[in-house]
This record gives sequence, structure tokens and C-alpha cells, in this order.
Amino acid sequence: MFHRLLLVLSVATVFSLTASAQDAAKIGERVGKIALTDIRALPRTLDDFGERKALVLVFTNTTCPLAQRYLPTVKSLEKAYRDKGVPFVAVNAAEDDTLLATATHAVKYEVEFPTVKDFGGNAARALGVKRTPEAVVLDAENKVRYRGRIDDQFRLGGSRKEPTKQELKDAIEAVLANKPVDVAETEVDGCPIEFAAPRKAKSVNFAEHVAPILKKHCWECHRPGGSAPFALTTAKQAAARAKSVAEAVATQRMPPWFAGHESVPFANRRALSDAERETLADWARTGAEPGDPDKAPAPPEPLTGKWQIGTPDLVLETGVIELPAKGDIPYQYAVLPHIFRDETWVQDVQILADNPQSLHHCNMAFATLTEGFKEENFITGQVPGGEPMTLDPGVGCRIPKGALLVLQMHFVSTGKPEKCRVSVGLRYPRGVVDKQLRNMQLTRRDFAIPPGAPAHKVVASRTLEAEAVGVGLFAHMHLRGKDMTFTAHPPAGKSEPLLVIPNYNFSWQIPYRWEPGQMKLATGTKLECVAHFDNSAFNPYNPDPRATVRNGPQTHHEMMIGFFFYTHATEKLNLTIDAKTGRVKEMK
Repeated sequence: MFHRLLLVLSVATVFSLTASAQDAAKIGERVGKIALTDIRALPRTLDDFGERKALVLVFTNTTCPLAQRYLPTVKSLEKAYRDKGVPFVAVNAAEDDTLLATATHAVKYEVEFPTVKDFGGNAARALGVKRTPEAVVLDAENKVRYRGRIDDQFRLGGSRKEPTKQELKDAIEAVLANKPVDVAETEVDGCPIEFAAPRKAKSVNFAEHVAPILKKHCWECHRPGGSAPFALTTAKQAAARAKSVAEAVATQRMPPWFAGHESVPFANRRALSDAERETLADWARTGAEPGDPDKAPAPPEPLTGKWQIGTPDLVLETGVIELPAKGDIPYQYAVLPHIFRDETWVQDVQILADNPQSLHHCNMAFATLTEGFKEENFITGQVPGGEPMTLDPGVGCRIPKGALLVLQMHFVSTGKPEKCRVSVGLRYPRGVVDKQLRNMQLTRRDFAIPPGAPAHKVVASRTLEAEAVGVGLFAHMHLRGKDMTFTAHPPAGKSEPLLVIPNYNFSWQIPYRWEPGQMKLATGTKLECVAHFDNSAFNPYNPDPRATVRNGPQTHHEMMIGFFFYTHATEKLNLTIDAKTGRVKEMK
């Protein structure tokens, strides 16, 4: 079980506080350093909440009924004290709740304040917390001033219409007034926090147990010539990083996967199972044994060519683009030197920079001689964590007659002058094209995110004019992006969540692809996209929490775009494509 994994990791650096190293703090005592993990899998401490008059930690999980019932009360209290120097934080201490489940739970219950994970239960032990929902109030010096229930409204045996005692609120008021807390500790109704006991690690080796996991989830990138900074294809390579790998999977930083809900399974799902994480932890703990190499799966072939789509049928390039050493670089636009004199169909597209560290992302659309760059003519893009566009057999992307391809490029400075040339490789369909790939953008540009807002909500929606078969979804925000949810509202029947990205990561913008033909949506279905932006100081990537943030092209601005890629369900084009030119062959 996953909850057993976390306590047996030899990589103790994941936790800077252990239960054996410190007894629970008593009322009035200062707590030591407490390590938590935020929804982005980053290590955080109490110092990350900045200067404050008090700090409220509410321990919760995704399954305790009493904890769920108290969330509206806690949310109301948090809003009441947000501007009074009293930040709140929800602390998930359940060993069987993954980081992704923790983040998804916060989105589901519209929790605006920070949610963190207490891996191993070390924070709960240090603070003397035994149940959910239990609250702890720390003062500005990190002294424990209150520990106990929120109020007396909800009990295990029933509930009152209104509480008669509000111990948490009273404790906060006392701390703000520099007065003693009258009732500093109370018993808590709720669910016991289960602290897992250590277990004996299983004997595992690279060849038989670890390599199959790495092959399934990691070798796509961690291979010679791959996009990752190092390879993990041999026992020696993996053993040299065994503890790092165990730590990365324990805190769920790797492999990168951010889909918190799967109504229909995604074809490119990367997430590890609990058993797979446990195997990697056991291997690191027991000496990273290589095992019998004859029993290991064959390693992947090194990536020697630069084109992941295979040899392109057409390659178009920009000129050399000169980049400054520092500062924000305005979006660069380039018209690729090729006019499509006839309607052309493509099936695979890859955007490739010869200086990839300088190019953050690039969008490509077609344009005609009478029109400029239009987002509705978007074809594909290159983003962190993304992949080339490779369409299923029978599906093609149409470039109209007389069009050119236009690139919108977002470069970043590296500290020294740089040069970059961007290439686009196109492969034409082999065979018949029956369906055209289309995309719909669910976007808003009229938002204004207030300073310090922890979860500013922006909503966009569009309606399908024809029966559609979904190909995939993609989310794009900038550094303040927190989460994005896609929901389908059919003209009749129950709404269906398509995708929840509860912990959006600007550095890993992953497309989510359905299995071909599995996601069918009726005519008249309204597609809704809800995004939240974290403009608070707790957001570790926030350029300036004091700024009002609006839509704009630079990283310190924001964007809200949800892409829906699809085909028309009833379309039957029956186009035979010339594999040498991408043009439709004339029917004889």
C-alpha cells in the first residue's frame, strides 16, 4: 500500500521532521521546523506563509464525513480573517490520499486557501493532532495557542442547527488581541489519523521489478537522446539515482501527470500505481540490486534523429532569431517561407528549436494573405512537457489553399545573448482521410485577477453545433494558473466532468488524449471550462502578488485557454491523399 511506502523510504530528506525526533508540542510551546508538500509537489515550511499574526492549520482528508461537513465553516472563517493577517492552510494527513487526490478534493470543495500534504504524518505528530477535522492555531512566533475542534455544531451522533461554542474562532480572536486563549484545548469528534507502521522492505531488483516500471512510465523521456536530462535504461544508470527516483515518485513529482479525474481513460496516462511506487522505494532501500540482466526488458533504441514524427515530408524554417541576455522578450512572429498553392492535409507536425532552452513555447496557425494570425486557425504548438501532433489513422489537419504557416514564439532570456532557429516538420497522411481535426478554444480575455487573490475564478464556455468525437484536451495558463476543470453539459441528461487538472504546472503543459472514438458528445452540448488563478504570496512562482493581473502575452501576464480537439462524428470525407504532396488525389 502507498501509505506504507512513505515511512520506509531511505530518502529521509523528503521529511525534515520525524516523529521520533520531536514530541508533540504542548500548548504555549514553539513548534520546530515542519515540512509539508504543496499541491505542486514542492517542499514547504511554515516560513512560506510569511509575516502573520496567526496561522490556522486544519487537518483533513478526502473521506472523513465530518471533515467534509466542516469545510463550509472553515471556508467562511478563512474569508473572514484573510485580510486580518491570519492565513489558513488545509493539511491532508491521510496516508492513503495521493497528492493528486488531495489537490482534486480542494477543487471539488472550492477550497481557496492553500492545501498541503503531510507525507508520513510528521506534522500531525509534531502538533499533537490525532483526528480530522482538528485545528491548530499558531501565533506569530509559531507557538501553539489552540488545538482542538472547530466548534460544537457537528458531532458523531448528530448535529445542531447552529453551534453554541466556537472554540476556533474564539482562539483566533484571542491571539489577535494578544490575550490568553480561554479554552486552549478541546476533544475532537471525527476520524482518527492512521499513522502507518514501518514494514520490512521486499527484496526486488532492477532487471525483474524496476526496469518494467521504468519502461512503462519513464523510458519515453529518460533514454539516451531523450528529452530528460539523464537516462535510466541500464541498472548502473538507475542505481546511481535510486534514492532520487524513490523520492521523486514518493512525493509524486514524477512522472508528470496532472489529471485528477478520468471519466474516460486517457490514452497517454503516465501516473504510477501505489504498488509501483512501493517497488521503487523497496529497491532504493535494499541496495538497488541489478538482478539478472537476461531477465530485464530490452532497453529502447537511442534517439539519434531529431524528428520524433519520423522523417518529415516538408521542413520549413525561420531565420536566425537574435535574443537578448536578460529581460522579458516580446512575442516573436514568423511567417514560414512556403505558400500552400493547393489544399494540403497533414497528419503529423513537430515544432523544433535548435536552442530549446531559449524557446518556452510556440504556437502555429495558418493564415491567408488577406488575414493575419488568428487563434481560431490554430494547428498545434510546442510547450513544456508536450509532444508532437500525431493524429490517428484516417484523421487529418487541413491547411487551405493559399495559406501560409505563422509561428507565435515565446522566448525567454538565459543570462547571455542567444540565437535560435525554429523548424517545423510536416508529414502527410498515408492513405484515406475521413475526418478533419478541429479545435475549439474555451477562453476569456476580459478578466482582472485582484492582488493577493488565492483562487480567482474565470469561466468560459462554447456549444457544439454538431455531434463530436473528442480527441483530447489541453490547458494553457501562466505562472498564476492553479487549476482547470472541463465539463460537458449535454442538452439532455447529466453533466459529465471531462478533466480536472487540480495542480496545474506551467512547466509541464501536458495534452490529455482519449482513446480513439471513446469520447462522444451530442449536438448542443455546452463545453464549460473553469480556471482558478493563485495571485497570493504563497504561490512560489508568482511574479508579483501585489499586482492586478490581466490577459496578456508575457509570462507576468495571464492567459486562460482551454483547448478541445475533436472531429465531427458523422463526417466521411473519403479523401485519398498524395503522400508526396499532401494534396487530394483526383478521383478517376
